[in-house]
Amino acid sequence: MKPIYILNGPNLNRLGTREPEIYGTTTLAEIEAMCREAAGGQPLKFLQSNHEGQIVEWIHEAIDGGSGIIINPAALSFTSIAVLDALKMFKGPIIELHISNIHARDEAHRHSRISAGVTAVIAGLGAKGYPVAVRALLDRLK
Repeated sequence: MKPIYILNGPNLNRLGTREPEIYGTTTLAEIEAMCREAAGGQPLKFLQSNHEGQIVEWIHEAIDGGSGIIINPAALSFTSIAVLDALKMFKGPIIELHISNIHARDEAHRHSRISAGVTAVIAGLGAKGYPVAVRALLDRLK
């Protein structure tokens, strides 16, 4: 069974303490546990990096051996053509995920470049959006 890649971008390692009024108090480790439970035995690669190139490398790895991608690109959402181009090479389903509702945020955090290369977008459900994304991706893989 090919794994689902769950990729997390810059500063998401600080969840739980980073701007809790926007991102809540759930840590990335707690989110990973929620995802593993929602996956029901489907293998996951749950990864986080503060570096754009590392995210691109993991997308390449998923292209070669993953069944689907869930990506919270964080700040890279608004700047990274490199991540967008890598995602466009992936043949399976891709869900872009945001903890906050980026569409209701300030101008700098409102328009994701990444959305042009994904199957679906989930935004504004907080940390609970992650297991929703896992279940939705599993449905797409059936």
